[in-house]
Amino acid sequence: MINKIILASRSEVRKKILEKNKINCMVKPSNVDEDSVKESLLKEKATPTIISKNLAELKANKISQKFADEIVLGADSVIDLDGEIISKPEDRLEALTILKKLNGKTHYLISSVCISRGGSMIWNYTDKASLTMKQMSNEELKVYLAKISDEALYAYNVYQIEGEGRALFSKIEGDEDTIMGLPVKKIKEYLNNHK
Repeated sequence: MINKIILASRSEVRKKILEKNKINCMVKPSNVDEDSVKESLLKEKATPTIISKNLAELKANKISQKFADEIVLGADSVIDLDGEIISKPEDRLEALTILKKLNGKTHYLISSVCISRGGSMIWNYTDKASLTMKQMSNEELKVYLAKISDEALYAYNVYQIEGEGRALFSKIEGDEDTIMGLPVKKIKEYLNNHK
């Protein structure tokens, strides 16, 4: 069983999920330029799932090249609204625009994870959750945004599913850890079965 890994992400949420599941991790952010990678993949007509997988692998491999003997976990999540990728907001105005786009619609949250060693991927997994947002007025959306801290807003793709964000949805189908960016059950399965 592998019980110590490097997390190639600065996400506090992912770190907390690992810790809650008793997986020791050292954090080494990959600093991959996600926007330029997404842009390039979108030009090649890549699907949201492919983009999520590629970014997770890129992050894991980048850190794995520096720590060749270690197990490195990379992760990425994207919001897929009818094939369009919804990225993290840059500011509160953009966050409101994103919420208006998702308003009353069903979208998918795709979370991919990749484990690398020696600079190459040795395992990956992608999971998808379906979220249907209630139809809300602009005023309700603004009230919701006012309750959310900047840190939470930029870390959780606009909604904080384990907190205030749950109230935005009429229907959630899928694993909560996947929605929060780390399908940890499959990661544990992998780590438990390897040395």
